[in-house]
Amino acid sequence: MGIKVVTTEEMRQIENAADASGVTFAQMMENAGRAVAEAIDVWIGAKDANILVLVGPGNNGGDGLVAARHLADMGATVHLYVWKRETKGDKNWELTRGKNLPVTWLSEDRDLTALRQLVVQSDVIVDALLGTGNVRPIKGELELLLQTVRHTLEERRRPQDAKLCAPAEGSLELSLPMVVAVDVPTGLNSDTGALDPAALPADLTVTMAAVKRGHILSPGVRAIGKLVVADIGIPAVLSDHIRMEMATPAMVAALLPERPADANKGTFGKALIVAGSVNYTGAPQLAARAAVRAGTGLVTLALPQAIHPIVAAHMMEATYLLLPHDMGVLAPDAVRVLAEKVGDYDALLIGPGLTQEKPTAEFLQELLGGGHQAASRRRVGFLHREENETPESSIALPPLVMDADGLNLLAKIDQWWRLLPAPSILTPHPGEMARLIGCETKDVVADRIGCAIEMTARWGHVVLLKGAYTIVADPEGRVVVLPFANPALATAGSGDVLAGTIVAMRAQGLPPFEAAVVGGYLHGLAGELAREMMYEVGVGAGDLPNFLPLAIQRLRELE
Repeated sequence: MGIKVVTTEEMRQIENAADASGVTFAQMMENAGRAVAEAIDVWIGAKDANILVLVGPGNNGGDGLVAARHLADMGATVHLYVWKRETKGDKNWELTRGKNLPVTWLSEDRDLTALRQLVVQSDVIVDALLGTGNVRPIKGELELLLQTVRHTLEERRRPQDAKLCAPAEGSLELSLPMVVAVDVPTGLNSDTGALDPAALPADLTVTMAAVKRGHILSPGVRAIGKLVVADIGIPAVLSDHIRMEMATPAMVAALLPERPADANKGTFGKALIVAGSVNYTGAPQLAARAAVRAGTGLVTLALPQAIHPIVAAHMMEATYLLLPHDMGVLAPDAVRVLAEKVGDYDALLIGPGLTQEKPTAEFLQELLGGGHQAASRRRVGFLHREENETPESSIALPPLVMDADGLNLLAKIDQWWRLLPAPSILTPHPGEMARLIGCETKDVVADRIGCAIEMTARWGHVVLLKGAYTIVADPEGRVVVLPFANPALATAGSGDVLAGTIVAMRAQGLPPFEAAVVGGYLHGLAGELAREMMYEVGVGAGDLPNFLPLAIQRLRELE
């Protein structure tokens, strides 16, 4: 069963259909609460843990009550702190009370002294106050409750010297209570990702049956911590109509290119990377190294001749196609050189480190058959066309990936999407996406999902919109969200590694949409592995390619 990404209304309809099919709301709530308890047990171990469950009204509070009961059965010491709840006829309340768990009501704790003490004593705080249906601003008692929990947590988490203190490292033990959100952190809008100022950020969010859009949209991403999706018994067929899903290890593992024992380098494809300029010599190296580490049989760097010695000194695995340049950036005459070789390759990447200089803009326009600007050009570099030679009007390009300055240059060409072989793969970050559309970056950020879906349909190309929880969309309406939100990847050159990984998948024969999904997932997983080994501060783009084989190995082990 794939993991779907849904709106609140879509989830409501799916749950109603499940209830009508025989999976009752009571069964779903029981399964949900048990899943929360199991996630906590897996994360830190429930036995002997001190757990505070914050209980609200409605289904979210009901899930919390079920979780409390199962946690108690697992050997945890559980305390209920109830904001407000109608208990008459509440079966889950009665079952939980049967466990003789201590209960404190907010209405009886007016100065919140008891709440502060419970937070201080707890190893885990379960947020079961408000679920996916809440969109109103948080005010009054609930705002005060959440502020008290947050302030008490901040005080507990503030580093301080202990009785035994190593001066170079500080406290030998630092207690960090974990916050677990049921479905969504209280204060997170499950459709838009908007965060109420009073929201309680979670370290772990256990969501039910499907990912909610608010989990993957900013600023909500900052509040969910680690995201776990629980199976609560809803038949998979009831969500088959949902076209948006979250990539999973099993999904990506099934798409990885085969590696037959009798292979040769031609088996794994040939990738041509058009990249680099005098000011950006690292970009072609990063893209090429990623393509090699992701399994491409042959990688060729097509770059300005002037930077070849610098790049070649650090990139031994690639072959080279030296192109005419104008003061260290690609010149229009490079088209003729490329035209003679490009047909030999299985995939083409254009963009990393090209710059947006006028000669390079003319080069790209001519390469794509968008017309040749006949303005006079300085004769700098080599292999210049004679004045009476006719420019190429159209060149048959192999499967294409456009990235970085390739995208920025496209944005300056009228109806550029008509010039690309369809479907190409576009890998913009929000700023580049805004330039391609002709809008402000903030407009893209405000509706990343809608933006990706609308523009891929309009342009007819696969769009990979980068960011926390990267979105991959294709013209057929398929949308896959990559499950990574990792600040270690927020570093210059990370996008070049991503582009190289995607062109590697394309060269090895994956279709455009699948190549973007697999390449993006491997890049994200490599970032997670780098963060595990090196911490999220200080991971450089040059570190990432070496983690790509390890990412592939981890997925292969699932097969």
